[in-house]
Amino acid sequence: MKYDFIVVGGGSAGVITAYRLAEQKAGKVLLIEAGISDEKREDVLQLDQWQSLLEGELDYDFTIQPQKNGNSNMRHSRAKVMGGCSSHNSAIAFQAPDYDFQVWTELGIEGWAPNDVRPFFDKVFEKVNLEVSDSGNACGKAVIEASEEFGVPKGDFIKGEYKESAGWFSLNKKGNIRHSSSVAYLHPYDQIPENLTILTETFAYRLILDSDKNVTGLETSKGDFYAEKEVILSGGAFQTPQLLMLSGIGPAEHLREMDIPLVEDLPGVGSHLVDHPEGVIMWESAKSVPTETAQKYEIGIFCKSDPNLPISDIMFHLGTEAFDMHTVPAGFPTAEQAFSLTPNVMQAKSEGTVRLQSKDPEVAPLIDPKYFTDPEGYDIKVMLESIKIARKIADQPALKPWIKRELAPGLAIQTDEEIVDYIYKTHNTVYHPAGTCKMAGDHDTNQVVNSRLQVNGIGNLRIADASVFPTITSVNPNMTVMMIGERCADFIIKDHS
Repeated sequence: MKYDFIVVGGGSAGVITAYRLAEQKAGKVLLIEAGISDEKREDVLQLDQWQSLLEGELDYDFTIQPQKNGNSNMRHSRAKVMGGCSSHNSAIAFQAPDYDFQVWTELGIEGWAPNDVRPFFDKVFEKVNLEVSDSGNACGKAVIEASEEFGVPKGDFIKGEYKESAGWFSLNKKGNIRHSSSVAYLHPYDQIPENLTILTETFAYRLILDSDKNVTGLETSKGDFYAEKEVILSGGAFQTPQLLMLSGIGPAEHLREMDIPLVEDLPGVGSHLVDHPEGVIMWESAKSVPTETAQKYEIGIFCKSDPNLPISDIMFHLGTEAFDMHTVPAGFPTAEQAFSLTPNVMQAKSEGTVRLQSKDPEVAPLIDPKYFTDPEGYDIKVMLESIKIARKIADQPALKPWIKRELAPGLAIQTDEEIVDYIYKTHNTVYHPAGTCKMAGDHDTNQVVNSRLQVNGIGNLRIADASVFPTITSVNPNMTVMMIGERCADFIIKDHS
């Protein structure tokens, strides 16, 4: 039951950290995952089935706290399977732009500048296969043409460069098979390094610490396991802070409320929850929407709410279907033949929290994203502008033959106040929670990990997942999470060499 390293969470980053430590013969490695294996699971591996995983047996399907401004009926999908959300998402794959890492550097975080992270993105893309998803869908082509007519040029989404453009996404897949971290780094499982042990269906309960605040192991649903060198948490933006707080590491006042003995007062644990809020505008199609598509969301549009911005701040996903999961309950019509644009706020500013609602580790945490509550009103301003831009794109000649009517919000909703009310009632998430154990400069009292991903005040403990993001990435974050998995392994190997 003793290992050199224990990685808690077999998700997008955890798989990679565990694999690299074993591959580089850093020691005996244990990888623990609460979910099941993804091997030979067609519902997981076949990308065109991804939507069937939402709210299913492999989804934690977290609810959220009532929202002051946002949609309280929203749910957060988190994967309960090897590969984590890379086994559960739509496989839209981006290298985050240099701009994001320049922002991180300006926040006082050393070693995460664009040139520092680029080699680790390269390592990810040596393993993870990307394919441009040009299915030839005629409705998609019309949206790209209409974007050009509006003034957003057609373009390829080159790694790290997201100027105003419209085009086909790159997806981490091979044919119809998703190329998750699990598939890319571990499959087939009977050929993994012999010094790597994988335990699935094993739920992490609490960290084991000695009197000097060094982590020595982990309590789980299958007993206790011990680490001679380090434990690495890769449970994601919700469950990593949950495990820390259950272990007495987090905001002192909250832990007192939960009657959990305090080990280390870290107010940043479970704070600074950031996400990409996602709106929707939807049209009934005047003709049949073609079914040729990789996963129904294979086209994107990057544009600016203000032409003076250094980088796009609005990203649309085109859905060749009615994206009506929140519009229909709010009373808006739908149609069998429909398509949707789902804009998100790329550099969203609102910050929420993750807290405990029970000392039982298998009870879901309390998640309060606090959507559209940033003091300057930035998020709602950008989302409002995105609905106006989508309508202008829809009014272009290339799309006119496709549109029978606007279903949601519908042409009766025109004023800014009406559109904002619609956004609050019907918005979703792009399922990109991050930041709840953030890296930060030493001046930031909410710093949880240092620039080498080590947890403040605690020995032998690191975090490798989206919870360490200082700010949200401008694009879908999954490849950045994988990069952090590579980076974490590199830090550990160098520190123990």
